Amino acid sequence: MFSVFVNAWKIQDLRKKLLFTALILLIFRLGCNITVPFLDATAMDALFSGYSADGNIFSYLNIMSGGAMEQAAVFSLSISPYINASIIMQLLMVAIPPLERMMKEDGERGKKIMDRWTRYLSIAFSFLLGFGYYTILKNAADVVAEDAGVFGALVIVFTFAAGATIVMWLGEQINEKGIGNGISMILFAGIVSSFPGTGNILVQNVAVGNLHWIVAVLVVIGLLAMIGFVVFVTNGERRIPVQYAKQVKGRKMYGGQNTNIPLKVNMTGVLPIIFAQSFVMLPPTIANFFPKLNDTWFGAVVDAINVGGWLYTLVMFLLIIFFSYFYTVITFNPVEVANNLKKNGGFIMGIRPGKPTADFITKSLNRITLIGALFLGLISALPNILAMINSNLSSVAIGGTTLLIVVGVALETVKTLESQMLMRHYKGFLE
Repeated sequence: MFSVFVNAWKIQDLRKKLLFTALILLIFRLGCNITVPFLDATAMDALFSGYSADGNIFSYLNIMSGGAMEQAAVFSLSISPYINASIIMQLLMVAIPPLERMMKEDGERGKKIMDRWTRYLSIAFSFLLGFGYYTILKNAADVVAEDAGVFGALVIVFTFAAGATIVMWLGEQINEKGIGNGISMILFAGIVSSFPGTGNILVQNVAVGNLHWIVAVLVVIGLLAMIGFVVFVTNGERRIPVQYAKQVKGRKMYGGQNTNIPLKVNMTGVLPIIFAQSFVMLPPTIANFFPKLNDTWFGAVVDAINVGGWLYTLVMFLLIIFFSYFYTVITFNPVEVANNLKKNGGFIMGIRPGKPTADFITKSLNRITLIGALFLGLISALPNILAMINSNLSSVAIGGTTLLIVVGVALETVKTLESQMLMRHYKGFLE
């Protein structure tokens, strides 16, 4: 991995992209340390210290925002509104066929329209979440200034919304001028910045005697083994062999070569985890927007799916499997692949072209997706199970899911760099 970055640094164009990406991530981290007006960062930190001890929604959201939330920072909402907007638009594309047709038929124009609608929806979510968090903080002791009033409330809400919009814009700038997926890179930067704090909690538990040092060492070894396992499965793929028939056109003969259709075990990457986390965090967020709901059956549901609990683990496991299949269906179309093979004279050995080929690819895809979904679900669930056995490992339970995101984003970035270098060094028919 490190050799890839070293080789990329030697290429001027890639070096500019790497520096630009680093600059954007630096701006993001600076925004995570600028306090919102009319909020007391010290009182906010004390409030979240109590939340972190419980290992609930706020500790998770704080990690995802790179510690911005506990500092009452401008970028406290991070990319949460954009992720929620993306999920809604993906669901609408499946539920409303004209939207899907527009994306396919209009090509780049349809994609730009969908991106624009996602931005508008993201801004709407930013104001909604900003108002919700203001309501939560207003009910907390000493966080919002006493002289804030209506003007202060507007400043806080608009600052939260503006921060989320800027983060979305920063991610788009990485997409255009940097390396990797912008939103994933910002999410990566926020999570990595929280790793020292998670490690510090583990060290403190060992120091005060809440956790035996042997257990801590085994946890670290387990995390390293998990990283290796994630890399192994993420790079795994099933290759369906394809044969192209020979065709004579004029005086030349085309085709006759062998190739394959690669089906990756983890085709969806980290997106099922991100989507599942957003859905699981929705009930606690609603309960915090409307505190009176905590006294009803809704409050019992929120407590049951609290981060690290057995029901939370089960729901996350099932949602990850669901979103793995869901995202695979909307990103990979076996019928389209089969039609392209048929048009170009390609076929799978022993399988007739057309519908039988599409059915075979669908069957293979479902099997490989199941393996990838179970892999993601198990890796996400194991740290939670470990934390339920020992309550002092609650920070590890949160870190298990974030570890998947970090490793997945790192691998995707390395592959992007490799493809960029291959494109620049490939000479093709010029030799």
